[in-house]
Amino acid sequence: MKSLPLLNRASFDEALEQLNRQQPLTVGLMDLDNFQSVNDQLGHDVGDKVLRFVERVLTGSLPGDSLVARIGGDEYALALPDTSTETALILLNEVTGHFRDSIGSLDVPRSLGLGLSVGLAQRPAHAQTPAELLRAADEALLRAKREGRGRIAIYVESKMVLKSNYYPKASLERLAKLSTALGRTEASLLREALDELIDKHRESL
Repeated sequence: MKSLPLLNRASFDEALEQLNRQQPLTVGLMDLDNFQSVNDQLGHDVGDKVLRFVERVLTGSLPGDSLVARIGGDEYALALPDTSTETALILLNEVTGHFRDSIGSLDVPRSLGLGLSVGLAQRPAHAQTPAELLRAADEALLRAKREGRGRIAIYVESKMVLKSNYYPKASLERLAKLSTALGRTEASLLREALDELIDKHRESL
């Protein structure tokens, strides 16, 4: 099987935007657990060897229509068109398992705790736009880290409790209507409003 190209962040974002918005899609964010310890204790040559290995496994193991990108030092982004999160979970379990089994051959002691954590989000179940999908995948990745690292987490919508003493009834009714009209969850609309508020007052932060 021909290997996938390894994209950079800009190329990945552009390719993600060009995918059919009506097409089911799973997006993943992945990074290496305790990678800094590898660089600090074993040197950057070993660290680079680990990164190249991860990239070979990702570009050589995922379906041919997938997108794979390195978006940071030890961070990767994935997009799997026409793939459910359950199928993506199976595929990436194979990847993370292979990586875990190969740590010894990479000259990395298991005691350093090197591993892969992954967060997954799916369209249309979790989000619609590429930005929303990436944000949901990032939340799932953070949960994978919190729950012990070296694991894969699927996004779970956080429940926003709306209390009538905080929000007027009329506002809640408008929010519900807007949610229905746009085909988006109330929580995602509130997050968007919060993001805009933070951007507006960023200089005060």
